[in-house]
Amino acid sequence: MRYLVRDRVLAFHEEAWIETEHREKIYKVNRKLLRLRTTFTFVDTRGREAASIVKKAFTLHHTILVKRDGWLDARISKRAFSLFGDRFKVTLHDGRRLRIVGSFWDREFDIQHEGTTLAHVSRRWFSMRDAYAVDVLDPEDEILMIILAVCVDHTLQDRKREQLAHR
Repeated sequence: MRYLVRDRVLAFHEEAWIETEHREKIYKVNRKLLRLRTTFTFVDTRGREAASIVKKAFTLHHTILVKRDGWLDARISKRAFSLFGDRFKVTLHDGRRLRIVGSFWDREFDIQHEGTTLAHVSRRWFSMRDAYAVDVLDPEDEILMIILAVCVDHTLQDRKREQLAHR
């Protein structure tokens, strides 16, 4: 199934909608600003929180925690320094380990488990509204694949902002 993540332009706070390929809105992602940690919440169309994402501050490896129903569901880590490109690793609550690999410069990457692709993420560069597609190939946990795509995208965006700030 294909999902689209669309960022709102000119919003006072960062907000994105997740839609099905048929343009049906299913989740909204809210970023809570002015906190020590960066926090995102996934809210369904009825206003119920489906998941929360917390980016830990002051870590050597960029670490993001995904919580669902109050329980830690996944831990995403990205090497702070890497000779051969960005590498993201995901540890799930059940002990499985996922890898997120691909061309992060072009925003084309895959979420994999033991060499099997679970989801493919593709970003469109030249659109009025920033958007990217998440093709979920394994329907077992679609929302987790979407959450991981949002986490990687925001990590890459934060890194881009940091690089611009240092110029």
